[in-house]
Amino acid sequence: MSYLIRQTSPADPAVRLVCFPHAGGSASFFRSWSRHLPPTVELLSVQYPGRESRFSETLIPSMAPLSSAVAQQLLTLAPVRTVLFGHSMGAAVAYETLLRLEDAGAAHFTRLCVSGRSLTGAPGKAVRTDEEVIEAVRSLGGTNGLVFDDPDLRDMLLPIIRNDYQLIDTYRRSEDAPILRAGIIAMTGDKDPQVAPREAEEWSTTTIGSFSLSVFDGDHFYLVSAAERVARLAVAP
Repeated sequence: MSYLIRQTSPADPAVRLVCFPHAGGSASFFRSWSRHLPPTVELLSVQYPGRESRFSETLIPSMAPLSSAVAQQLLTLAPVRTVLFGHSMGAAVAYETLLRLEDAGAAHFTRLCVSGRSLTGAPGKAVRTDEEVIEAVRSLGGTNGLVFDDPDLRDMLLPIIRNDYQLIDTYRRSEDAPILRAGIIAMTGDKDPQVAPREAEEWSTTTIGSFSLSVFDGDHFYLVSAAERVARLAVAP
């Protein structure tokens, strides 16, 4: 099954934007971005197993197989200048995917946008109870807390969110990871409880390419209200 959901299909794209969702998120989170991008941008979003069109598939609770699978599919696409954008957990998945793409010799992946995540990430718990998972999600504002009051929705969402928290809680960036060639744009909200601007700036140490930091007004999910500005910044020349 494809990891890549095509949101726009220009005949001759000038740039491709590939978006990686947050923990518990899905490809549809980025569907509205098609309204904010120039018609020459091909917008793809990553669909992790176990949700939406891939609901019946087995969840993946660790970083290496997930990022490797996405990288393999991206390498099958025509070589258009490509930007990877990841939010929160998705930033780490996008980063690990790019490491694999550059290791494979692909040079058309020219930019990584890391949103709502520090370089090392917040220390994670080895095991989280259902209530701890729900509280963590509510504290960040990414999912309407009312969905957890519905037993059916709770039963459907909890395994997905718990899987993703296990993935990101157990993930550690390798200290000897290669330095990226692609440029990096780090983005965060000025009220994000997880990522202060000075922490987001640490991403500058992971590339020999260009680096910039953009701080938006808002919390961990600042990009919901700032979608147009974030999308356009990601693909700016």
